[in-house]
Amino acid sequence: MYLLKMKNTLPLIYICLLVITTSCEKATQPNIVLIMADDLGYGDISLNGCTEIYTPNIDGLADEGTQFTSYYTSGPVCTPTRTALITGRYQARFENMEGAFHVGIDHIGLKKDEETIGKALQRAGYSTGMAGKWHIGALEHMQPQNQGFDEFFGFLGGNVDYFRHCDLDGKPDLFDNGKPVTDGLYMTDLITQKSVEFIQKQKDNPYFLYVAYNAPHWPYQGPDDQDLDVGTVQKWIRNGDRTNLKNMIERMDQGVGDILKCIEGTGDLDNTIVIFCSDNGGDRLADNKPFRGSKGHLLEGGIRSPLIIAGTSDIEKGKLTNVPCITMDITNTILSLANADINVALDGYNLLDEDQGWHIRALCWRNDWHKEYAVRKGKWKLFHEKGTSFLYDIETDKSEVNDLKEKHPEVLKELEEEYVKWEREMPYKQTRFGKQLHEVRN
Repeated sequence: MYLLKMKNTLPLIYICLLVITTSCEKATQPNIVLIMADDLGYGDISLNGCTEIYTPNIDGLADEGTQFTSYYTSGPVCTPTRTALITGRYQARFENMEGAFHVGIDHIGLKKDEETIGKALQRAGYSTGMAGKWHIGALEHMQPQNQGFDEFFGFLGGNVDYFRHCDLDGKPDLFDNGKPVTDGLYMTDLITQKSVEFIQKQKDNPYFLYVAYNAPHWPYQGPDDQDLDVGTVQKWIRNGDRTNLKNMIERMDQGVGDILKCIEGTGDLDNTIVIFCSDNGGDRLADNKPFRGSKGHLLEGGIRSPLIIAGTSDIEKGKLTNVPCITMDITNTILSLANADINVALDGYNLLDEDQGWHIRALCWRNDWHKEYAVRKGKWKLFHEKGTSFLYDIETDKSEVNDLKEKHPEVLKELEEEYVKWEREMPYKQTRFGKQLHEVRN
């Protein structure tokens, strides 16, 4: 009789164990929100000393987490960095992904069979969403919904009119899960709105949300600049000033605040990791101080970006770390936090685990567009431009003005060897850029 009663209760026991296991699994898998700005100057947030642009929500993230003050983007322009972020691997491991796709280039991109962070997180049980700028492939099989994202609202190209949501050629570029849509709202607000909606829908599953703002990338349209003329190539890139840029950044910061409030409102704030960064250095109107250079180049101003990781109690609050790190590290860190497996060898490390030894490696860049390459290892940086190499102590010379190669030829030699070794490991070397990519087929 006792055995019979036990037998009848076994299914109930199994159900209880399943519920407990599922609950524990969700609790140990944090929600992850990755927020990426576009062309944000290192010195254009108040956290980094800007006195004319007010960014309290981004600053608040740093108070609640760890700020990586020597974070580098893997490329000096949009497409390569976003490729590295989505794949966790150097962009030179993928064909034709080392340069930014100009308007009208919609036939090349990240191939469907590549492994991505989205696919890995889906397998780990995450709901995956994206709102904003994609810019790593416009053909259907290259789009987010075929690269590991359950939901996608945003645009596929590099930049759009913030109000009319078309590219420079006038082609509409706004999609909701692959379907063209029209909406007259300011693009930054739309990205925030769709991010909030995604978070509010998530109850039973951990989620990963990639918020890819296009602010403050040109055209320089603030939320009240609907009548600003951006109708030609020159006006698209050149119209606007620091006031427009200020309004764009502050509206993005407001969006960050709205997203944080939404997370708090769901009751998941203590189980949510929030990461903030940019895709490269600032462009014409930006302030990249204290660094020299800007978007498109491998001087510090072109590849240094803010990086903040905030969230659970495992992340130290108010911490500053000056250890060099790079885009692919964000990917590895997210996958590690999610306990997700990916089917390729990553080029990045978990930034929350210093025992991995990531702080002693060499970071490498190649920018054939401007005939540049660079290496950062420890305090040293090699910068090579058009046949001439320079050696800088970045810790004491952030603006890269004192060339030390004559004093330290052995260091220059070591870094040159690191670059040669890295380049040999990369299967592709892009030789066509900008409009030349129209000629490429893959």
